[in-house]
Amino acid sequence: MKVILDCDPGHDDAVAIILAASGISPLEIVGITTVAGNVQVEKNTLNALKVCDVIGLDHVPVVQGATRPLVKEAEIAEEIHGETGLDGPQLPNEPSRQAIDQHAVDFIIEKLLQADEPITLVPTGPLTNIALALVKEPKIKQNIQEIVLMGGGTFGNWTPAAEFNIYVDAEAAKIVFESGIPVRMFGLDVTHQVLATTETVDALRKMGNPVSGFVSDLLTFFIQAYQDHFDFPGGPIHDACTIIHLIDPDIFTFEHVHVAIETNGEHTYGMTVVDRLGVTGQEPNTYFATTLDHEKFWSVFKEAMVSYGERSE
Repeated sequence: MKVILDCDPGHDDAVAIILAASGISPLEIVGITTVAGNVQVEKNTLNALKVCDVIGLDHVPVVQGATRPLVKEAEIAEEIHGETGLDGPQLPNEPSRQAIDQHAVDFIIEKLLQADEPITLVPTGPLTNIALALVKEPKIKQNIQEIVLMGGGTFGNWTPAAEFNIYVDAEAAKIVFESGIPVRMFGLDVTHQVLATTETVDALRKMGNPVSGFVSDLLTFFIQAYQDHFDFPGGPIHDACTIIHLIDPDIFTFEHVHVAIETNGEHTYGMTVVDRLGVTGQEPNTYFATTLDHEKFWSVFKEAMVSYGERSE
């Protein structure tokens, strides 16, 4: 399956990239595009390049995208991800290569128009790049297999009503959800069920390969941030859910529902209005993830991390 990863790394975005490039992944990563989100887009781009260096993913183009949301000012989440966006692990001071000299929106359009088979888009940050691409060149719709995203939920984590990725650019999210393209949504309802704990970190360290060690450092920082800010017993690795699903589609369960994006509410801006009971009578536009097989999830996660050790043997 060909995928474009659109992200704002971000600890859990980094884990998603690492899973997608692992030895058990069936995914062909066409490109990694970055967007303003967890931190400024320039930092997110550096982080994507550095993560690629850590895992030896030097053949995949990294492309910088939107510097701010469509309408409102940018908002960042340094309190969760640190000043760099990837505080915690030891990263190279400078990446070994630069992002390619093209805007992410144009890269997405170009790859989709040239594709000889549909490509799956996997956005794990604000949806600005995806929305801009759809507006600039609507013809790309026919070559998008599905949009598999992390965002939203029936409750919020940035406001009481809104999850961060959707809140940062609700106008972009509205364009994406109303595009007619199949959307598969991993919101807080399911991602908060996937908590990395100190036991997870210990197991990663015991694997003894550089990538699993890097992920253990990522999650150590992330777990502490969630304990400090939300009093969680672990760190929900939200974005990893998208890739684990693409590796093994049987792990999560979904409801086919209509999801609308609130862009006007004084207290509800950025809310994903999930019609689980069909009360609006509107046609379903989203596969909304609800539950998962925890044992299978962590088994796939572990296999992916172990595969990096096998590569170096």
